Amino acid sequence: VMNGFSTEEDSHDAPPAPPFFGQSCCLIEDGERCGRAAGNVRHLYICDFHKNFIQSVRNKRKRKTSDDGGESPDHDVEVPEVDLFQLQVNTLRRYKRHYKIQTRPGLNKAQLAETVSRHFRNIPVNEKETLTYFIYMVKSSKSRLDQKSDGIKPVE
Repeated sequence: VMNGFSTEEDSHDAPPAPPFFGQSCCLIEDGERCGRAAGNVRHLYICDFHKNFIQSVRNKRKRKTSDDGGESPDHDVEVPEVDLFQLQVNTLRRYKRHYKIQTRPGLNKAQLAETVSRHFRNIPVNEKETLTYFIYMVKSSKSRLDQKSDGIKPVE
């Protein structure tokens, strides 16, 4: 049973079946598959408990973004999480130094990554301007490095 479907044929071009046809929630909870009866959520079969749980988490995120006084009018757009803990300590320190972030001395990697993540999430970005500039640079086959060497001809 995959994604709540009992056979592979059931998953192709079939209308969503009501929960009493044997579909169970496709989510894993505490290492075991959820045994609750499922309803259809887009292409997956998820029980009402998990559906409500996911919706409440999304709503909390939306509320948190609007409480923070976010500049963007589109609060329903999910911001991807960037796991800065994957970076090396030296990289985190360089970031901290570049942005002149004040911290107490002797932070371990986890504390440094958390501090840098907090700062990174709060950097204001003009999305329209950034995307316009990015598309322009891609279409003109330039990179930001090309701009710095405007007056210098490359050695052939």
